[in-house]
Amino acid sequence: MTKRDPFKYFHSSPEIIRLAVMMYVRFPLSLRNVEDLLHERGIDISHETVRYWWNRFGPMFAAEIRRRRVQQMRSYSNWQWHLNEVFVKINGELHYLWRAVDHEGEVLESFVSKRRDRKAALKFIRKSMKRYGQPQVLVTDQLRSYGAAMKQIGNAERQETGRWQNNRAENSHLPFRRRERAMQRFRSMRCLQKFAAVHASVSNHFNQERSLYSRANFK
Repeated sequence: MTKRDPFKYFHSSPEIIRLAVMMYVRFPLSLRNVEDLLHERGIDISHETVRYWWNRFGPMFAAEIRRRRVQQMRSYSNWQWHLNEVFVKINGELHYLWRAVDHEGEVLESFVSKRRDRKAALKFIRKSMKRYGQPQVLVTDQLRSYGAAMKQIGNAERQETGRWQNNRAENSHLPFRRRERAMQRFRSMRCLQKFAAVHASVSNHFNQERSLYSRANFK
């Protein structure tokens, strides 16, 4: 059975659609900023078109990146994960964005919940391990929900906590915070979960340690 072309019936080329979506997700730009930047390149579209493309193709592009990364990570053992949660307000109500980061600072999994208890931590850890396997070390903060969840799973001896040990996870929130300000926050949990997953995959795609490459190779 042949796979259906997702770009069928669209007048714009797949390259233009991919460019618009990647610009909107990777950089802290508004929809109208992306419209203006594309107009300078001779591409005349509306900001509502950018919104539609992002909602339609953003998860698809992120799934492609995530699929390749999971296949690569399955080929070698996971050494160390950093788990952390950050506060996010949705319509004035406090929610929590849980994130799992590997030892290189790339985001593995994002999960949104209303509470910060053992049940939410357990669901988040199980979701991460189901996709990427089990790491050798899990670095967390002093939140007791992590210890209770890991004790139930049976890997409590792999947990490590420390004052500065989890800085890699803390720093991974910075690009998301910049993007959150540009979007003027989120309207629903579903919107936050969707954007956090797509934003993490796209950020990982461009996280190539450019200081170790020549400019020609990196580009």
